[in-house]
Amino acid sequence: MYDAAATTPSSSVGDYLKAVWDLTGVSGAIAGTKDVADKLSVSSASVTNMFVRLQEMGLVEYERYRGVSLTGRGRAEALRLVRRHRLIETFLLEHLGYTRQEVHEEAERLEHAVSDGFTERLAELLGHPGHDPHGDPIPSADGTLVADDSFSLGEAAAGVRVRIRKIADDDAPVLDHLEERGLVPGCVLAVVETRELDGVVTVEDESGDLHALGEVLARAVSVKLEPGA
Repeated sequence: MYDAAATTPSSSVGDYLKAVWDLTGVSGAIAGTKDVADKLSVSSASVTNMFVRLQEMGLVEYERYRGVSLTGRGRAEALRLVRRHRLIETFLLEHLGYTRQEVHEEAERLEHAVSDGFTERLAELLGHPGHDPHGDPIPSADGTLVADDSFSLGEAAAGVRVRIRKIADDDAPVLDHLEERGLVPGCVLAVVETRELDGVVTVEDESGDLHALGEVLARAVSVKLEPGA
């Protein structure tokens, strides 16, 4: 894994690497300049300048007018930060009483202020969890990431039973709506109806309550089929 202790990137470099990772994941695809600019709420010119800098650091491969892909070093650094971020989120939820809606922004602030040593002590305290409060996998200390085989609730067929694997963490109102209804990672649902016309998915939880989720909400929920579904 990339030796971050020897050359720890600045917080801004880390934010860019995480943004590229969020946009491309394990695919190794190219993250476009505009996509990164929109994600970080900065200008395209600023993104282009940073792409050049990241390439000079050996962290990305930059193709002008297209965007960047992470190098092996860049991917390792991104996963190091993702691990730290998701462990902090888990700690905030489980030990400090934060809600799922609050942990993301707080972890964004804290992740650049703690060391790798702190991160590993935190992992030990938490019992080396495999997933964060939103259900996203936490990379291991060596950068290994468990494959994510979940799919959008909007793609589930009527009549199947699914378990919520993760929920999107980038929209607080969506998180509020889902959590108020108990639709959080681990919840088992029966898919009652899926409407192609407007994307509404109706599900029944284990208490027998029905929930009609519009296309945006259904897309924010990732699920896995329950055995026997």
